[in-house]
Amino acid sequence: MKTISMKKNLLKSMMAMLLTLSLTLIGCSAIAPGGGSKSDYPKKPVAYIVPFAAGGGVDLVARAVAEYAGKEWGQPVNVVNKTGGGGTIAAEYALKQANKDGYTILGDNVSTTSMLVSGMSNPPVKLEDRIFTSRVALDPIAFVVKSDAPWNTLQEFAQWVKQNPAQLTWTSVGPAGTSAFAMADLLTAIGADYSKTRMVVTTGAADSIPKVAGGHAVMASHTVAEVYPMVAAGKVKVLGVAAAKRSQYLPDVPTLEEQGIRGVTVKWWTGVSLPAGAPDQAVKNWESLLAKMTKDPVFLEKMKNLHIEVSYLNSTEFTKFVQDETKTYTQLATERKMRK
Repeated sequence: MKTISMKKNLLKSMMAMLLTLSLTLIGCSAIAPGGGSKSDYPKKPVAYIVPFAAGGGVDLVARAVAEYAGKEWGQPVNVVNKTGGGGTIAAEYALKQANKDGYTILGDNVSTTSMLVSGMSNPPVKLEDRIFTSRVALDPIAFVVKSDAPWNTLQEFAQWVKQNPAQLTWTSVGPAGTSAFAMADLLTAIGADYSKTRMVVTTGAADSIPKVAGGHAVMASHTVAEVYPMVAAGKVKVLGVAAAKRSQYLPDVPTLEEQGIRGVTVKWWTGVSLPAGAPDQAVKNWESLLAKMTKDPVFLEKMKNLHIEVSYLNSTEFTKFVQDETKTYTQLATERKMRK
């Protein structure tokens, strides 16, 4: 009897050991190459849709995020540029046409969210069509002209444009783009007639700024990061930056307020959104990854080299930020008759 009892106890011990080993192996298999919990997402490559041309701010951030995510998860995150329609073509594709399985995400931006909804009474993509997952970057707007333009300050430019509004051409991805709102804000602040100026449509900063450098448009308004390379090359010059304090990357350029121009509040940002209906796990994994990424010294150094200001918001904070911003821009668009 003792022998049978000992065999039973031995069998129980072996089964317990096997169960413990199995659970350990399962736990290990859920760990991603980068050390974070991989769970069941992602199991295959992810498409990161960018609404603007390569080389612009949204694209630069997207490529840095994609590289980081790919290393953390051990799955490729592929940046896909879909230009046109002021960003709406890409937004419609990522949020309404592609599968809502979490494997197509959008490099969201102020132009494809609050400004789009504010500028159009019936926008093709609405705020509720997406899940605002995380904001990654927030950058001030810089106003640039050709390097040999006759103005060196915004005060000088203001005097000219008030007398010659019909001669002012400015670049934007569309009437609901960041640049359109920035120019409306600036022209209202200096007392110039926005309605008499003319927009030159571009596919993004990488297309816009060379147009100004080549004399095909008078002014462009983009982020500090986007204008910096052409400023450093001497192709364009910055007349002012819309920020509370001078940019660390353009320390010699005065802010608009330093030049006596107040009320220009437009800012540029980018982040990640997933389509409404995407799996909770995909949303949570992206939110967690981006929170970790925006504290990573290597990523922060990369953003510094690109002259981009990192500014993280989680999903709840990001959603409220965009909702509040939309109210402000809707009022601005209505007052300045920009709403279509």
